[in-house]
Amino acid sequence: MLSHRHEAADPRDEAILDAARACVMAVGVRRTTAADIARRAGISRMTLYRRFPDAASVVQALMTRQFGGLLARAHAESQDRATARQRIVATTVRMLQLLDEDEVLHRILDVDPELMLPYVVERLGTFQRAALAQLEGELRAGMGDGSVRLGEPARLAAALELVVRGHVLAANAHDRALPAAVAREELGTVVDRYLAP
Repeated sequence: MLSHRHEAADPRDEAILDAARACVMAVGVRRTTAADIARRAGISRMTLYRRFPDAASVVQALMTRQFGGLLARAHAESQDRATARQRIVATTVRMLQLLDEDEVLHRILDVDPELMLPYVVERLGTFQRAALAQLEGELRAGMGDGSVRLGEPARLAAALELVVRGHVLAANAHDRALPAAVAREELGTVVDRYLAP
């Protein structure tokens, strides 16, 4: 959900991102500093700065890794479905469950919820763009196998992302009209019927 400029996937970054995660869980995003991340990673600040320009870029890379990993897991777990539409629905519902259970997302929503606002009203982050690209590919496959109605894949994907985003951002709403599991099931029905030929 958060964008980042540090695109290289380097194994040396894992310890830095793990340290950033620990900092976010301890003090939130806004109070996480480069010095704190470096200390937890057991490296100097200069070593950190050789990999990332600042603490914000480390945290952004962490969010991309965190949510991208959940998306990859949800996608992998849906591959046994017979049609692309079934895979899209299963991936969506499972992704929402994983996000509902995700400690990092809940910590951000608890401590620094204002950080999510730009990704609601201003721009898409790296994770959102990756999810859209994956969804567009599945939509094309669904149009090919006849399980998804014909249309512009980018348009359908963007509409679905808007619907799903509302559910994700309601993850900490304690007074939901529907329990989380029921809401996910209902959203699965919405996605399925929206895409049906």
